[in-house]
Amino acid sequence: MGRYIARRLVQGLVVILGVSIFVFVITRVVGDPVKFMLPLSASAEERDARREVLGLNDSIPIQFGRFAGDLAHLDLGESTYVRGEPALDVVFDYLPRTIQLVALGMLLAVVGSIPLGVLASRKPGGLVDRVLTTLSLIGLSMPQFFLGYILLIAFTVKLQWFESGPGPWRTHLVLPALCMALPAIGRLAIVVRSAMIDELNTQYVKVARAKGLSQRRILGVHALRNAGIPYVTLLGWEMIRALAGYSVVVESVFNWPGLGFMAKTAIQHQDFYLIQAIVLVVAVIVVLLNISIDIAYKALDPRVKLS
Repeated sequence: MGRYIARRLVQGLVVILGVSIFVFVITRVVGDPVKFMLPLSASAEERDARREVLGLNDSIPIQFGRFAGDLAHLDLGESTYVRGEPALDVVFDYLPRTIQLVALGMLLAVVGSIPLGVLASRKPGGLVDRVLTTLSLIGLSMPQFFLGYILLIAFTVKLQWFESGPGPWRTHLVLPALCMALPAIGRLAIVVRSAMIDELNTQYVKVARAKGLSQRRILGVHALRNAGIPYVTLLGWEMIRALAGYSVVVESVFNWPGLGFMAKTAIQHQDFYLIQAIVLVVAVIVVLLNISIDIAYKALDPRVKLS
């Protein structure tokens, strides 16, 4: 296990290095942050002087060499527009709110998907199964921002049960977490349903029934655990997508001050130091999540060999 984790960490470092090179090149080639940092009335000389201070007049190889040296010391530069302070500090200021949002959203997804999937698997083609399949298709087809606006209109404008934006989680975090969870519930419940149907038709389940084991024990102890590997696989993927993608949309719709909201702001103002820091930190988290998922496979099924 230890050797496997060490090998995966080395592979993760290679991935992070590749991501850093890609983001570095894209942010330097595509945009010019100086035009956002200075007023429209700034002269060409003032703009060129600011580029010289930032080192943007140097060639790409020289800029990357400087970037690689700073990265080795965990110095990702200063945010040029958003806060005017070290970019890594800005990331760590906003990251906890995104982790809070994703964690609650995925918790709701787990709590909702497992009972629905198990219930649907007991009578394939029944009413619960058909309703679950229909709702899952709706969730897959509905854009996340559209779902967010529906929740906002229904619960903050019409019913006035919640508020949007920063503040106590009881009134501000519930709706964005629910927006994060609802599409995931449908996808995860379908995986639970399919895996449980396969497990309930296996020979060991038939033997367990013949021995007189209760349906609850068969479902909860035996079949559900063996159906856990495909579920954990999709859950890990949902967590990664929520952190690296959906958080930008959900936080923007609900005005939640997390890393996704800050990433959108950094892109709009071409704050490439902050963009680099966000992408690198998220890449590290994704690598660690993937390793954690592999370890979870081993915990669910000791027969799984990590190689």
